[in-house]
Amino acid sequence: MAFTLTMPEVGETVTEGTIERWLKKPGERIEKYEPIVEINTDKVDVELPSPVSGTVTEILAAEGETVLVGAPLASIETAEGEVPADISAPAPSAEVTAAVSSPIAKPSAARRGGGEARATPRVRKLAEEMGVDLATITGTGPGGRIVEDDVRAATGGPKTAAAAQPVAARPASTLGADEESVPLTAIRRTIAQRMSAAAFSAPAAWLAMEADVTGLVALRKSVKDAFRKRHGVDLTYLPFAAHAVSRALVEHPYLNASWGDDHIVLRKRIGLGIAVAAERGLVVPVVHDADRLSIAELAMAMNDIGERARVNKLKLEDVQGGTFTLDNTGAFGSIISQPIINHGQAAILGFEAITKRAVVVAGDAIAVRSIVVIGISFDHRILDGHQAGAFLGDVKKRLEVFSAETGID
Repeated sequence: MAFTLTMPEVGETVTEGTIERWLKKPGERIEKYEPIVEINTDKVDVELPSPVSGTVTEILAAEGETVLVGAPLASIETAEGEVPADISAPAPSAEVTAAVSSPIAKPSAARRGGGEARATPRVRKLAEEMGVDLATITGTGPGGRIVEDDVRAATGGPKTAAAAQPVAARPASTLGADEESVPLTAIRRTIAQRMSAAAFSAPAAWLAMEADVTGLVALRKSVKDAFRKRHGVDLTYLPFAAHAVSRALVEHPYLNASWGDDHIVLRKRIGLGIAVAAERGLVVPVVHDADRLSIAELAMAMNDIGERARVNKLKLEDVQGGTFTLDNTGAFGSIISQPIINHGQAAILGFEAITKRAVVVAGDAIAVRSIVVIGISFDHRILDGHQAGAFLGDVKKRLEVFSAETGID
């Protein structure tokens, strides 16, 4: 009986995925729940388990090809009466996390096809650099997959920070009568994986500055009612912060970069990620080419993606291409925080709540001013303190020059 494997939904808002690596070839036997293909999406990297047992007869989507959800991937010849398993929620790949198990992933041998080790291209590259033969390693990742720490252990090297600081899962059976076990949603699992990857892979540093935004407060007050009538949306302080950040990024390219192991990637376009607290979890949609937009245009663009993020209407392109993240921590009253860098970026800036304070001004006089703390977490592999400080100082200066006479269009 012929069965067609199709591209499953691998995460909310994800409509397509890229075939990274086939784990089985035509003519090879596949068992139910055994990983058959590695798929990459913007939200998550997954190993797709086969929902049936049988023989792979044809590969319908080549490695490197991007396919839509529901598109055919492969044909599998199965026994009559074979009932396919539900694989609508595939397991995260070991490159994203080696510690989280999947409810659908079943243990399998660390070798496939009679000898080749199962490992991601990144792990294979590491093994090649360290002179390690993957065929000699038993994988400890999900489904027997070889992960980076397996390669390092083979050379006697140190484990990664993520492995050096394990967090033991607490079995549901040990919960007390006054405790409740809440299953992880797909997005919460993804957030956990991405935040762990960011926190444990990048040596993060942090610094903060205060900005006197009395002029900015006056500007917003003078235009917010007219802006609301003209555009139908509220004018918050965040578009002003986004304008200052995106323009400063043009002058400080290493803040708009990513780490590439043996090189640094400087990105020419600015995709400003805006952290949005949606009901289902944290989402970071992207305003593309933010440095080319006026304050008014930023306000409308951010309102649009923010509203769509809250009702789960984001498109794939809305979460792609982020190069730097702005976190509006002040929205819930925070006056100082230390956000985690979005994985694959160089830094994240937190814009805190604006508060009135008595401060010393020119001539040693005391005045009531509107003050905001801006803090930046940055990847110390890419940046040193003087670079991060220069960028933050630039953002501070741009925030402080706003006045009631400044235009926003």
